[in-house]
Amino acid sequence: MPGHDEVDRIVDSWLRERPDLDFAPLQVLSRVARLAKHLDRARRTAFSRSELQSWEFDVLSALRRAGSPYELSPKSLLQQTLVSSGTMTNRINGLVERGLVTRHTDPHDGRGILVGMTPAGLTRVDAAITRLVDAEAELLGTLTTSEQDRLSNLLRKLSLNFD
Repeated sequence: MPGHDEVDRIVDSWLRERPDLDFAPLQVLSRVARLAKHLDRARRTAFSRSELQSWEFDVLSALRRAGSPYELSPKSLLQQTLVSSGTMTNRINGLVERGLVTRHTDPHDGRGILVGMTPAGLTRVDAAITRLVDAEAELLGTLTTSEQDRLSNLLRKLSLNFD
C-alpha cells in the first residue's frame, strides 16, 4: 500500500475510537472531497489567468462547444448551465458588458434571440480550457493512463445514480 495520507490518519483515529463502525465510505468520499478542493483551486487559477470567473467560463464554454458560429439561444444556455432564467439574463448582460458575447435576433426566428461569442470571448475561453486541461492533467499525474481510465469509469458509475 502506498504511503499514508491524512484520510488514513483520520480513519485510523476513528477506528481506535469507534471500532464498531465501517469507515470504508469515509475512505473513499473524504478523498473525493479533498481532491475536489484541489480541483476547485486549479479551476479558479486557470480561469483567473484567463481573466474569467467560473460562471463566465460556463457560459462561454457552452457557446464554444456549440461550434462555429458559437451561438445559442438563452434557453439552450439555461439547459447547459443549470441556472435560473433570471441568473442567465444577468450573466449574459455581464458578458455583453465585458465584450465577450453579443445578443442579436435569430435570423431563422424573428422573435428569438441568440447569444454569440465575440473573438475576445473565444480567445479567453480557449486559453482557459487549455490551462484547465493542463492543470487537471497535473493533478492526475501520479496515475497511469490505465488507472485514470479505471477511475473515470468508477466515478461515472457512481455519478449515474445522481444524474
